[in-house]
Amino acid sequence: MLHYQISQIKLILSVTLFLTIFHNFTFLRKVIDAYAGTDNIWLIVISLFVIHGCMLTILLSLGGLHKQLKPVLIGLLLLSSITSYFIDTYQVVFDSDMITNMIETDAGEVNDLLNYRLLGYFVLIGALPAYLLSKLQLIQEPFFQAILKRFVLIASCLIIAAATIYFYSDFYASFFRSHKIIRYYTNPTTPIYSLYKFIDLQLKVNNINEFLTVGTDAAVPDSDLDTELVILIVGETARTDHFSLNGYKRITNPLLSQRKLVSFSNVSSCGTSTAVSVPCMFSFLEQNNYSKDKSSSMENVLDVLHRSGVSILWRDNNSGSKGVASRVKYESYKTPIVNPVCNPECRDEGMLDGLNEWVKQHTSSDMLIVLHQMGSHGPAYFKRYPDNFEKFKPTCQSTQLDKCTREEVVNAYDNSILYTDYFVDRVINWLKEKSTQFETSMIYISDHGESLGESGLYLHGIPYALAPTTQTHVPTLFWSSEENSDIDLEALQNSINEPYSHDNLFHTLLGIFEIKSEVYQPEKDILKYKHTYQ
Repeated sequence: MLHYQISQIKLILSVTLFLTIFHNFTFLRKVIDAYAGTDNIWLIVISLFVIHGCMLTILLSLGGLHKQLKPVLIGLLLLSSITSYFIDTYQVVFDSDMITNMIETDAGEVNDLLNYRLLGYFVLIGALPAYLLSKLQLIQEPFFQAILKRFVLIASCLIIAAATIYFYSDFYASFFRSHKIIRYYTNPTTPIYSLYKFIDLQLKVNNINEFLTVGTDAAVPDSDLDTELVILIVGETARTDHFSLNGYKRITNPLLSQRKLVSFSNVSSCGTSTAVSVPCMFSFLEQNNYSKDKSSSMENVLDVLHRSGVSILWRDNNSGSKGVASRVKYESYKTPIVNPVCNPECRDEGMLDGLNEWVKQHTSSDMLIVLHQMGSHGPAYFKRYPDNFEKFKPTCQSTQLDKCTREEVVNAYDNSILYTDYFVDRVINWLKEKSTQFETSMIYISDHGESLGESGLYLHGIPYALAPTTQTHVPTLFWSSEENSDIDLEALQNSINEPYSHDNLFHTLLGIFEIKSEVYQPEKDILKYKHTYQ
């Protein structure tokens, strides 16, 4: 083996065959599940793998000539073994948004995902074949001869793929129309394409020459004599239907259910991942018009509030503000050096430490405090709450969710919601203490939902157009002090079932601070017509 020689074409075809067979178990399973009982199902499966193999062969044929080919193929085998693990274990879709999530994640989140199964995937279908490939010797070929062979190979693949689609034209017309989601599980073709889209987007972001200001006329009217103190909690991975405030059969909100607050039960997220939803919800752009390059080139609602005189503090116990807090005060609470409540994971309630001192320094202005939770971030739900919050048992104590029963996964997740209930209640208690001095209010809104094993899906990140509502319907709460609030909570109760979304947050924040600006659209303010001053 140490001296075995192989041509470039044979090597490309060998790696393609290996990747197609051993790195696409989920794709195969989903195809079989979708067409179970169909006549000639195995011919359909074979045709799909032929087309996928042709597309992958074309991609690998563009991966470099003699000296570049082996490093490219080795790197692809290693990376594809990792994506195979996440696709097979969590049904993860590696679109460009997921690539963004991977790049922007932190060490703690990465650590939650490390386990022996991932190591097994990496070694058996990644490192081992990569090692064997490294020992092969490529046959030297003249440059133009090598180019001609690549051209013939690519042309042959295109012809084979076209002929296959033509022969099964009725099937493929239905497949591309009715089973779009299955295509996202092809590996490594989808991750390669998504990586290309991610790099293209980053180049656009890095080449932004003009930064747009928003709401330059924003100002607090002279008639507003009260000082606002508002806390916005950006939740993590909470889903509407697991809040007992919204009718969930389990009591996951025992503390908040005793509060006089409003729970909006029909709110949609802007995306299915933190990297998309967080910047989108603060942006003037709406979900249908949002893109990272657009949002990166313009101010968000925090900029508008800050310009109008609102003092802003962002505290983060997650993976950062995704650029939202780049121009305001930002503090990370991910380490015991700053966060006083770590056991061993740093808890969301630690972000309340020292807030009294910050408020004392900013009493001459309205104040907005943003608290970005760790919340229910998966797959290690069992780490997201202290031991005394493990009410629902037994719980999944593994990050390999498919190794647990669905009951165990849901129990661990619900315990994390129970801790969020406690955290939000503590925030309200803190605000109530300030209500004699300020107009105090609280908004809680999650960034996205979560799949907990429904239809074999786990976690989140499915492309929005194809995502289940479990990933896109997010709990949203509003509380204000009864002592001095100008918000009519009773009137708000009449709108709890109205279809709202992250698009409403921009205008709701401007409204709650009574900001006057041409960018403020009162019809998109969730609190519209509920302000007693209007």
